[in-house]
Amino acid sequence: MLNIALPKGRLGEKVYEIFARSGFECPEVLGDSRKLVFENPANGVRYFWAKPSDVAVYVERGAADIGVAGKDIIDEYRPDVYEMLDLGMGKCRMCVAARKDFRDNPDLTLRVATKFSHIARRYYASVGREIDVIHLNGSIELAPVLGMSDVIVDIVETGTTLRENGLEVIETIMPISARLIVNKSSFEFKKDQVLKVMQALATAVEE
Repeated sequence: MLNIALPKGRLGEKVYEIFARSGFECPEVLGDSRKLVFENPANGVRYFWAKPSDVAVYVERGAADIGVAGKDIIDEYRPDVYEMLDLGMGKCRMCVAARKDFRDNPDLTLRVATKFSHIARRYYASVGREIDVIHLNGSIELAPVLGMSDVIVDIVETGTTLRENGLEVIETIMPISARLIVNKSSFEFKKDQVLKVMQALATAVEE
């Protein structure tokens, strides 16, 4: 069977619906159960829920043959996996945001608050800007409001939280959506199964 890691939450449930529509249903997955692993031998699939940031780890380490992870997670952690398909779901943007009165002074080191430290460093290196990364895990928007950082690098969906805190997007780094990722060994040894799932999902996404 193919082991499939799904991200917990609303996005994961939508992702599972695509798998089900593609012929890889496993009704137990959406049941009210404390089980961690759900199997449907008839369809050759075994699902499990994982924290979204952990999906890529399960796939990279081979505990899952395939999984679905956000482009933000893939670019932040750079797991050694194949990124095979854009599912076109969970769309948002990775952006730089700041207070509306912010004016960048290139003579000073830019203070950047973010939970995506690697993405921030790579982005600012690409534009030749010296930065001081302040890694946070909670409400990133608080940092510039309290004067701890000049800007933030974070995911923006609607921008409502930014506006309510007096912030605005000043640059877009990249678009983000859910991607199908595949373990490299699985792609070699279970290639037919993996391609079957991938092609079915691609058809479902186009519909």
